[in-house]
Amino acid sequence: MDKSSDAKSERILSIYSRLRQGKVIYKAEESLHFDVAQRTIQRDIADIQCFLNNQNSETGEIQEIVFDRQSGGYRLETKLQNCLTGSELLAVCKVLLESRSLVKEEMFPIINKLINTCSDEKQKKLVKEYIGNEMHHYIELQHHEKLLNKLWILEGSIKKQSYIEVEYQRVNNKKLVKRRLKPVGIMFSEFYFYLTAYIEDIDKEEHFSNPNDSFPTIYRVDRIENMQVLDEHFIVPYAERFEEGEFRKRVQFMYGGRLQKVKLKCKQSIVEAVLDRFPTAEITKREGEEWEIKVEVFGNGIDMWLKGQGDKVKML
Repeated sequence: MDKSSDAKSERILSIYSRLRQGKVIYKAEESLHFDVAQRTIQRDIADIQCFLNNQNSETGEIQEIVFDRQSGGYRLETKLQNCLTGSELLAVCKVLLESRSLVKEEMFPIINKLINTCSDEKQKKLVKEYIGNEMHHYIELQHHEKLLNKLWILEGSIKKQSYIEVEYQRVNNKKLVKRRLKPVGIMFSEFYFYLTAYIEDIDKEEHFSNPNDSFPTIYRVDRIENMQVLDEHFIVPYAERFEEGEFRKRVQFMYGGRLQKVKLKCKQSIVEAVLDRFPTAEITKREGEEWEIKVEVFGNGIDMWLKGQGDKVKML
């Protein structure tokens, strides 16, 4: 780092430190002290404000450098923003209602509690009006199962790395199968919550289409019955820990199966939808109105998705 960069860093840190202490910063004084132009001090203050703006979203604090006309200098003003604004509430409520993830008995209290956190009575009333029709016409999923308590228990067992025993209702024949599982994650996708877990003591040659599959099995939470958290614990080495975020990038359809690389050719009109659908998507070629895209996905769920896209997307 050169001397000018060192001097700038020292200057900015000095100004920021004194602002944090509640002191007033005067451009003329800082200009003389650091032997720079006043416009340089103005840029320093702008850089500090940019930093504060980035921090605001993480801490919940709103910090702003304001010009105090009475003193003729700059000071730091801090506010706590613990409540959601009307626009934030509207967005969250819309997402929740569109997900249809919970029965009314669980969904509506959550939404009402969220709305009641708004301190602005006018905005609170408007949010209720904006989503009133959607709440009136809300349609529960066919399973009609309460899930909140089950999700909480499952997350606890994941955190404590406790084995669980469940009876699971298969999709095809509705038969109940008993499983001893090592739960590693919970995900949500298109209406349903899913548990990802490793099956303990199972003959993979007999039950798995891919016996060498090293990835967890996916279970719809609403189909889990008679769940019991055991006192036994399992250990996952740090290097082999399950990362929900990375797994989720490659599981868009919640179908089990091997990890595979797929090359697609799609028309330009649907490129954005394909890139949004597959977080691992990589554009490999572009010729006029046609694009080639490579993706990584688990299982064969992508086949069903492709059938719904008509001639806009095809697998290479």
